[in-house]
Amino acid sequence: MTANSTMTATERLAEVQAQIAKACKIARREPADVTLVAISKTHPADEIVPLLDAGQRVFGENRVQEAQGKWPQLREQYPDIELHLVGQLQSNKAEDAVQLFDAIHSLDRPSLVKALAKAFDKAGKQVPCFVQVDVGEEEQKGGCAIKDLPALLQQARDAEIPLAGLMCVPPFGIEPAPYFALMAKLADDHGLDGRSMGMSGDFPTAIMLGATHVRVGTALFGARE
Repeated sequence: MTANSTMTATERLAEVQAQIAKACKIARREPADVTLVAISKTHPADEIVPLLDAGQRVFGENRVQEAQGKWPQLREQYPDIELHLVGQLQSNKAEDAVQLFDAIHSLDRPSLVKALAKAFDKAGKQVPCFVQVDVGEEEQKGGCAIKDLPALLQQARDAEIPLAGLMCVPPFGIEPAPYFALMAKLADDHGLDGRSMGMSGDFPTAIMLGATHVRVGTALFGARE
């Protein structure tokens, strides 16, 4: 789904919400059980404000430094914003991420478990984390290998990392449904409720296969330059 450039932010948001409701109806789920994360990476504050004014409150960014440049000021105007980090997190940015974000979707390795546990202690706060799983076995992408998932989850639990669920990015250009189904099964097998999966091109499919968080950018903002 691609945003129509002639539509207003309110209209684009309403269209995405309608797609979410339609998918939930088919899956016999409640729309309230699906969190829409508006992916605002590369978009400046003046492009985000119309969506905020339309009522969207949950946003996702890929990079800590980019988020630091625009969200503190926006939060002064809209204090009820919920900000999620959906991109890869370097261990040396863990403290900054904990200060800025309300959820992290890209916990994928033991070194980051250690860095986040240390950052939580220092900040005196904890941030829910999704463990990113490399469901497509793509070395160029982030994510924990499926075979390493049990050990990583145990390390996170031992470090008292609050686990929100699992996250995945299926291979590009391939039917995503089998990968969403695989991740839903992995979440079930490990007793995790959250499933962060689905983007602009496939979020209805993800919802029908159990997504609790869909990460939608292009359908809300239009194509990035």
